[in-house]
Amino acid sequence: MRLAIFGDVVGRTGRKAVAEHLPGLRGRLALDFVVVNAENAANGFGITRGTAEDLFDAGADALTLGNHAWDQAEALTLLDNDSRLIRPANYPQDLPIPGKGANLFHTADGRSVLVTNLMGRLYMDPLDDPFVAAERELSAAPLGQVADAVIVDFHGEATSEKTAMGFFCDGRASVVVGTHTHVPTSDHRILPGGTAYITDLGMTGDYDSIIGMDKEEPLRRFTTRLRSGRFTPAEGEATLSGLFVETDDRTGLATRCEPIRVGGLLSQVVPDL
Repeated sequence: MRLAIFGDVVGRTGRKAVAEHLPGLRGRLALDFVVVNAENAANGFGITRGTAEDLFDAGADALTLGNHAWDQAEALTLLDNDSRLIRPANYPQDLPIPGKGANLFHTADGRSVLVTNLMGRLYMDPLDDPFVAAERELSAAPLGQVADAVIVDFHGEATSEKTAMGFFCDGRASVVVGTHTHVPTSDHRILPGGTAYITDLGMTGDYDSIIGMDKEEPLRRFTTRLRSGRFTPAEGEATLSGLFVETDDRTGLATRCEPIRVGGLLSQVVPDL
């Protein structure tokens, strides 16, 4: 199976990059399933029905979220009504949190793909243990038995926690990707047990910015400690940033993983098939 996972879409320019580049990549890379992290899609904060539909129309099969999942009020009903949106699975189980933390999807040819979203706890919101949640979701749809592929989006701040999650899932997931920091890392690789891994996909946004936001307000806050306005997404050309993964049809484990970067300021990389 051929999979692609793309990092945090930031605002209108990020959505535009997905719309411009993803349809062509689906054909060029013969992608069977595409996941996009969309937690910054609506003006940099959260998701709306309209921004979600923009991404689905461009070719996303599933959208994952993160710490901005609830920034837009309509997300509270949207996540209950559309199972293609996956929020972090480690929200407390005894609270009436809308939506799902994992879902089993089916490709056009009938194969099954488990997508789960988790959120780190180091320097993040104090959610439930993400490792316990990962164990629960991976055990419910084992790779090679129930799921033909398993995709884990771990939305976290700390590189150590993300790396730990990669090894925790090694051999039980097709791919574990980190999101949230908006800066692509260069440590993409296949772990010893056969799971593809990268610490952070980077953002799908304008890199002439401070992690996707117009530079003026973040710079003012850093240099003066004063707030004078809201953060707003930068509006220059975005780079579509993600990871391509190819799996063994028999085991669901990764046989290949390579970065994808198209458009904008970063060096351009598209796997050669």
